[in-house]
Amino acid sequence: MSDTAPAPAAAHKRRRLLTLLAAVVVVGAVLYGIYALVFSGHTVETDNAYVGADTAQVTPLVAGPVAQVLVRETEIVKAGQPLVILDDADARIAVAQAQAAVGQAERKVRGYEANDTALGGQLAARQADINRAQSDLQRARTDLDRRQALSASGAVSGEELTTAKNQFASAQAQVAQARANLQAAAGSRQANEVLISGTPLEQNPEVAAAQARLDAAKLALSRTVIRAPIDGVVSKKAVQIGQQAQVGTPLMAIVPTTEAYVDANFKEVQLTNVRIGQPVTLTSDLYGGGVKFHGRVKGLSGGTGSAFSLIPAQNASGNWIKVVQRLPVRIQLDPRELAQHPLRIGLSMKAAIDISNAR
Repeated sequence: MSDTAPAPAAAHKRRRLLTLLAAVVVVGAVLYGIYALVFSGHTVETDNAYVGADTAQVTPLVAGPVAQVLVRETEIVKAGQPLVILDDADARIAVAQAQAAVGQAERKVRGYEANDTALGGQLAARQADINRAQSDLQRARTDLDRRQALSASGAVSGEELTTAKNQFASAQAQVAQARANLQAAAGSRQANEVLISGTPLEQNPEVAAAQARLDAAKLALSRTVIRAPIDGVVSKKAVQIGQQAQVGTPLMAIVPTTEAYVDANFKEVQLTNVRIGQPVTLTSDLYGGGVKFHGRVKGLSGGTGSAFSLIPAQNASGNWIKVVQRLPVRIQLDPRELAQHPLRIGLSMKAAIDISNAR
C-alpha cells in the first residue's frame, strides 16, 4: 500500500501541468489571432532588397596625358572638387593662337572702317571729275556750235571744224568715263559699308567668329581640370599619372551616399495593395535592427528581373514549371537619415511597406 499511494498524486500533478500548458497554448493562440486580426495584412515585407544610387561616371571631355591624380579610392569628395589634371600645354597654345586671331580680326575690321573714309574721299574726287568733265563738255559744245555757225560763210576752215568736233567727242567720252569711275567708287564704298555698318566692333561677324574660337579654346583649357560632378565617394578609380586619357573613357565613378535608394524585390502576390507614396520602414544589415530607415514607395518597375535578363525565360516549353516572380519596387529614403547613417550601394536591406491605406 505504501508503494501505490503516491501514484494518484503524481497523476493529478501531470493533469494540472497539461491543463496549464493547454491554457498557455490557448491564450497564445488567442493573442496571435488578435494580433493577426488587428495587424496582419497591414504590411508586406521582404529581405530581398538592396541599396542603389545614381552614380556619376567621371570621363574626360578632352584628350591628353594625365599630369596629376588628386584623389584616392574611397575618398569623399564635393561637387566641383578637382579630381584629375591633364597636361594643358597644347590647350594653352591653342588659347594663345585664338587670342591672336581675335586681335587680327579686330585690326581687319578697323581697317574696313579706315578704308570707308578713304573710299568716301575717292567718291568725292570722282564727283569732282564729273563736274570738271561736264564743264569741259559744255565748252566743247559751245566751241563746236560757234564754228559750225561760221563754217557756212567760210570764216572757219574745215580743219578747225573737225578739230572742234573731235574735242566735243573727247569731252563726251571723258564725262562717260568720269561717271563710270563714280559708279565704281560708289560700289566699292557700298561693299565696304556692308562689312561694317549696323554692328559695333565686337559684334562684327569676323570678330565674333574669332571670339567664338577663343571661347572654345578656353573651354578646352578649363576641361583639362576634371572635377567631381556631385558629392560622393570615389569608386572604381581606373586612372594613373602618365596615362593617355581619351574622350569618354571612364576614369572613376562618384557614388552619392546621401542620395541612395532601395530596390526591394517583392513577390508578385505581395503587390496587390502596394501603391506609390506608401510609407516604408527599413533596416540595414550594416547597422542592425537598432537603426530604422524610413522612406516611401517611389515607383514600381516596368517588368520583372527575368523579363529584363539577357536570356529571358522560355515559358512556352512543354516542361514549364510556375515560378513566383519578383518585381523591383523603388523606395526613396529620407535624406536626413542617410546623412546620419550613410549607406553604400549593394548593401542588403529589409523593407516593410505599410499597405493599410490601400484597403
